[in-house]
Amino acid sequence: MDKISIGMAVLLCVIALLVGAVICGFICFKLGIKYRKKTAEAALGSAEKEAEKIVEDAKKNAESLKKEALVEAKDEIHKARQETERELKERRSEVSRQERRINQKEETIDRKLDSMEKKEETLQKKLKAADEKMEEADRIKNSQLDMLEKISQFTVEQAKEYLLQNLENELVHEKAVKVSNFETQIKEECESKARQYISLAIARCSADQVSETAVSVVPLPNDEMKGRIIGREGRNIRTIETLTGVDLIIDDTPEAITLSCFDQVRREVARIALEKLIQDGRIHPTRIEETVDKARREVEHKIKQEGERAVLETNVHGLNHELIKLIGRLRFRTSYRQNVLQHSIEVAHLAGMMASELGVDANLARRAGLLHDIGKALSYEIEGSHVQIGVDVCKKYKENPEVIHAIEAHHGDVETKTVVAALVQAADAISAARPAARSENYENYIKRLQKLEEICTSYDGVEKSFAIQAGREVRIMISPEKVNDEKMVLVARDIAKRIEDEMDYPGQIKVHLIRESRAVEYAK
Repeated sequence: MDKISIGMAVLLCVIALLVGAVICGFICFKLGIKYRKKTAEAALGSAEKEAEKIVEDAKKNAESLKKEALVEAKDEIHKARQETERELKERRSEVSRQERRINQKEETIDRKLDSMEKKEETLQKKLKAADEKMEEADRIKNSQLDMLEKISQFTVEQAKEYLLQNLENELVHEKAVKVSNFETQIKEECESKARQYISLAIARCSADQVSETAVSVVPLPNDEMKGRIIGREGRNIRTIETLTGVDLIIDDTPEAITLSCFDQVRREVARIALEKLIQDGRIHPTRIEETVDKARREVEHKIKQEGERAVLETNVHGLNHELIKLIGRLRFRTSYRQNVLQHSIEVAHLAGMMASELGVDANLARRAGLLHDIGKALSYEIEGSHVQIGVDVCKKYKENPEVIHAIEAHHGDVETKTVVAALVQAADAISAARPAARSENYENYIKRLQKLEEICTSYDGVEKSFAIQAGREVRIMISPEKVNDEKMVLVARDIAKRIEDEMDYPGQIKVHLIRESRAVEYAK
């Protein structure tokens, strides 16, 4: 019990101490608040006094600044007033000057108006006088027209129509004379230009020409080789002739065999095959067949190479490979002993040079010139003229229409419609007609001239005919009693037509008819 009472006493003491501490803290807090309040009130009073002092100082400064600003403003206003008055005086003086100038101009205008009015009055008087004179002139003119109508018995409209008709007739005549003069001048200039371009093309194009023959000669190492080529009972020579289609001529010519054939491809195949057989030494029918087959392939390859060479030489691109092969085959074709491939290359160069001079497409002209005789590569295999064959072949391989037209017109079978066709036609004639380009044997030459003279002399009214210039011109003497001037044109046309139908000749033939009448009388 004693311990419990002691504990309670201690607890009570602790509680009492806590309550006392709380009361003391509250009293101290109240005292602190009062102290701070007094301190704040004192600080607030001093601050109010300081603020009142600052406000008074600010009012004094503002009054002084206001006075200074008023003084400055008065000075600025005074200066501005003086400047404004000065500008106003200047403007007033300028306005007065302008007024004086305007007044002077108005006076000048008034004087001019007075002068214009006087001139207008004078002009009105002159116009009135002029109108009176015009009326008088009209009366005189009408009286003269009446008198002219009576004298000429023409009305005014009839006279106008008559004068216009005469003027129109004179103008038509003058126009015809001028047109004729211009046509003559243009023809002369065209001929001069044509000669210039053709001579330039011929001078720039220099080509060799090799005359082809119908035989080839194969050299032999010795005469014993002839017997081996003939073979037992002639079997070897018969095999060669059968496979190649070429005639072998073995005669007394030492160490040589002659191959005869008009087909140059066959002759070339036979020549190559025979040279290989002679070099190999084994000559029998089986070996001959193998060698001829190899030679034929070699010739085909050579044909392709010749076509490619021609295309490169003429600078023609984009041709179908089959056309290139046909161009190569022209290497083994001749026309009056002129190699057709060389002729085609020469025509391409000539046409290209003339086209360049004329400002035409030179590439197209060269292309047409190279292909113009392409039909001769197939002329013996297909029926028809080489012109038509060439046109069909080029259409098949979709050539340029202008090239096809040039091929069709290069011998005058159709009318020439393009410049390229005309150039190809001219280049073809130049290449064929130049010296040493084409030749024929003496017998055929004589026969052609005789045939030409016979055709000309067969017509009634022809006295004599003379073939000149190697058969390129024929001069015919006409009897004036039987053939008049009008009929000469028909006779010349008939002779030319018959020559075209019945003869083969290079280039063209000029038919020249001569008719001369003479009257002789003696004065006694």
